[in-house]
Amino acid sequence: MQCYYELFGEERPSAVALGFFDGVHKGHRSVIELAVDQRHNGLLPVCLTFSESPKSVISGCEIPVIMTPEDKLRALESIGVAKAVFADFRKLMNLSAEQFVRDVLIEKLNAEKLFCGFNYRFGKNAEGNTELLKKLCAKYNIKVVVLPPSEDDGAVVSSTLIKHLIAGGSVRRANRLLCGEFGFSAPVEHGRRLGRTLGTPTINQPLIKGLVVPRFGVYCSRVTLDGGEAYCGVTNIGIKPTVGGTVPLCETWMPEYRGGEIYGQSADIRLLDFIRPERKFEGIDELKAEIVKNGAEALRIYAKLK
Repeated sequence: MQCYYELFGEERPSAVALGFFDGVHKGHRSVIELAVDQRHNGLLPVCLTFSESPKSVISGCEIPVIMTPEDKLRALESIGVAKAVFADFRKLMNLSAEQFVRDVLIEKLNAEKLFCGFNYRFGKNAEGNTELLKKLCAKYNIKVVVLPPSEDDGAVVSSTLIKHLIAGGSVRRANRLLCGEFGFSAPVEHGRRLGRTLGTPTINQPLIKGLVVPRFGVYCSRVTLDGGEAYCGVTNIGIKPTVGGTVPLCETWMPEYRGGEIYGQSADIRLLDFIRPERKFEGIDELKAEIVKNGAEALRIYAKLK
């Protein structure tokens, strides 16, 4: 897949999936997969998204996202997108709805078919909705396919719903809606080495700025190291109140890891299931016993989800 951060002049007729696609959840995938299927009709599958959340730009406040740009790229590529455009929303936000259709979708992307969700908005001040998109595109003989909402347990699948699930610790359901696993990659940093004294050495990582913060607590996780090997992890997201922590971070113990130091390397952490909320223990011995107990629970969960 080719990735662009500026609009380009596409020579081949294209099928364009439109949206910010935060999380690339099951509803997003339905839209993108239809665009990808147009390859059989001779159209180039293109995804037009943005490098920043339009809501964050418009509001002037950072709104947490579900997925890093790197993870979004991998997800789009796995679905079969040929070209992904991570456009600068600030350069397009003042275009009228008609200008957006004419100057961006037609002149730049050479769109012949468009695919979007039921709540897609475009143009200055979000003046355009799906009905206006169909009307404007009809003038250029461009077909627009609008997908209805996807539902799960009676709720509309949305990035907002998934953020609430993650923030509440319901990562198993969130992962089902994401058709993947929520998490991130980050370098391993030096910590206080307390885990070593407890016999449960951990890797410490900063939380990713701008990413939705999961409920503080302990999770079963999948840890993939630079070498590509995956391990069961016991991941604590929080401030570690028992040992006087104050800054939220991600700390993971891998019960079955027997390798050497990995400081400076990157580790990919994917949360699989919530084990317990964060709490303060009376002392180190009680904390150690709880960590061992959580390790056994994580291994049980991991074996089922592996």
